[in-house]
Amino acid sequence: MATNYEVFDVSGGTYVKSWTRGVPFEEGARQQVENIARMPFVGPHVAIMPDVHLGIGATVGSVIATQGAIIPAAVGVDIGCGMVAARTNLVANDLPDSLAAVRSAIEAAIPHGRSDHGGRNDDGSWRGGLPEDIAAGWAQLSPLHEKIFEKYPKAKHARPAGQLGTLGTGNHFVELCLDEDGHVWVMLHSGSRGQGNAIGSFFIELAQADMRKWFVNLPHRDLAYFPEGTDHFHDYVEAVGWAQEYARINRELMLARAIGAVGATLARPVSATMEAVNCHHNYVAREVHFGKKLLVTRKGAVRAGAGELGIIPGSMGARSFIVRGLGNPESFCSCSHGAGRVMSRTEAKRRFTVADQVAATSGVECRKDAGVIDEIPMAYKDIDAVMAAQADLVEIVHTLRQVVCVKG
Repeated sequence: MATNYEVFDVSGGTYVKSWTRGVPFEEGARQQVENIARMPFVGPHVAIMPDVHLGIGATVGSVIATQGAIIPAAVGVDIGCGMVAARTNLVANDLPDSLAAVRSAIEAAIPHGRSDHGGRNDDGSWRGGLPEDIAAGWAQLSPLHEKIFEKYPKAKHARPAGQLGTLGTGNHFVELCLDEDGHVWVMLHSGSRGQGNAIGSFFIELAQADMRKWFVNLPHRDLAYFPEGTDHFHDYVEAVGWAQEYARINRELMLARAIGAVGATLARPVSATMEAVNCHHNYVAREVHFGKKLLVTRKGAVRAGAGELGIIPGSMGARSFIVRGLGNPESFCSCSHGAGRVMSRTEAKRRFTVADQVAATSGVECRKDAGVIDEIPMAYKDIDAVMAAQADLVEIVHTLRQVVCVKG
């Protein structure tokens, strides 16, 4: 198999394999990667995906294999964030000329955004009693949730059940897409919502407190870790596993609701005709690579084992891809999770206008206002260059073009 990666050594640390040919790799992100590579339990190397950019705690677009320890900030606070997509029984000709009603129906079926500072009247949460499908989903999660937060009440979110089956804000979205043959897909991006954030934030601070207690010097405070065998390590892994399951169920519930909303709008039965692809891209898992049992943290990266299906979304107005993993061992069987940002949200808002947003999302039924300028396609890397840089990691199965996009 031809290889696309480049190797660079890190003084005082393990080496890095980087799939970044033809795409930007900012200096700040490179320095962040070098700090990670200097951690004594990281290795046999660090893998960098083509959507790499500076992150909090660890570089987005990195695959960090560790032995005997775990770094909570590398996993991050959007634990289990990821994608789900399903091909439906619809084709392009089944859709009306105006998709405004379809978009409105999806927005009505799935709470999204944030208001009331996330309080009880938050538009992005369920108010009052839970719908039946959401309550059934929460019943799967509730028993372990009670066990975890009986021990760590400060890590508990006020309304975890009320946010299940809801989208969130930022770069989270629900889309209707057309593939190369005109089949209609439903695709969405979300994670473990406020409860995942609370878990991540609490255990990051706990790890930092442990480092101070043990007088451990770190390249950066966000690289604080839990050694395997300690109580905090076990409890963190359990809590993260729960949050990842919350994220998976969250996406399943929203996918069903989005498909139902489309069917109700078109007054016809709509169903998924291809098994849904549901994959995390912010998570940690125990895996075997190079003959060693490792903890693999994918921070903005998707597992791409041989034959495994994954999703690599572009930005608003850009193409997205259903991919099949090639099982490349050098990347720890991983690929990118998207295009990757080339500028901050603040810079995007400074540089672009609503008129730019309207032009960039021509042909897509979506918000076109000042509140989503930070998600403008030009704030992201060229998705085609990103895909070319990882041609040895995945093969493209379907190419999707957005026609409806609901943003939080």
